[in-house]
Amino acid sequence: MNLWDLIARADARALAASGLACLDRCLPPAPEGEGPEPLRPLWASCEDGTAWAARLTAARGTVAALDEPAGAGEAPGEPLARIRAVLDAAPETFEAGPLRAWADACSLLSLEIHRRADQPPAPEAGAPATDAAGPWEAPEGGEREALELLRIGSAGAEADAGPLVSGELRRQRELLEILAETAGSPGSGAGLRRALDHSTEGRRVLRAVMSRRARHQA
Repeated sequence: MNLWDLIARADARALAASGLACLDRCLPPAPEGEGPEPLRPLWASCEDGTAWAARLTAARGTVAALDEPAGAGEAPGEPLARIRAVLDAAPETFEAGPLRAWADACSLLSLEIHRRADQPPAPEAGAPATDAAGPWEAPEGGEREALELLRIGSAGAEADAGPLVSGELRRQRELLEILAETAGSPGSGAGLRRALDHSTEGRRVLRAVMSRRARHQA
């Protein structure tokens, strides 16, 4: 099943966790790796929405206080302002309808970020001009259409996708499948823990790529 269909069929639990995981993977790390991951408390609300609105408010405040990654104006980096905006748009009511629209926006943003990370670093000052990525900008037109084709399972779009985008697409599908398999079962809490572990591995991969890019730009 393609990603678009999985999002369309998901329940509130899966939508909240999927959207949260997409943003969580793309956030920059705390300085020197200190401090808890800012969105982690929200995972505890994904099972049934308990304290979702209160934890969402707290998470917004924590993410608002994050610093831009080093070199954010020179390399693609993580578009922290876009992540904040999508988090601010998260519904405070734990219902499938509004959560579906939010999870859809989170999915697309995460694919955008991985698409940029797949591109080569911007050239150093004075170097000959190339097609390397410059400062991060949201895709428009054909680029956005290509990401949407990825989500509906277009073979041509998948063939043209870079390794990070392909990996993120697969991760989003697998996470929703894990949550669908455990919905309404005694193991639903274990399903959320599996989804969190699955997402954490994706975060590690993206951060490793961006760390190497930052060292290259230094």
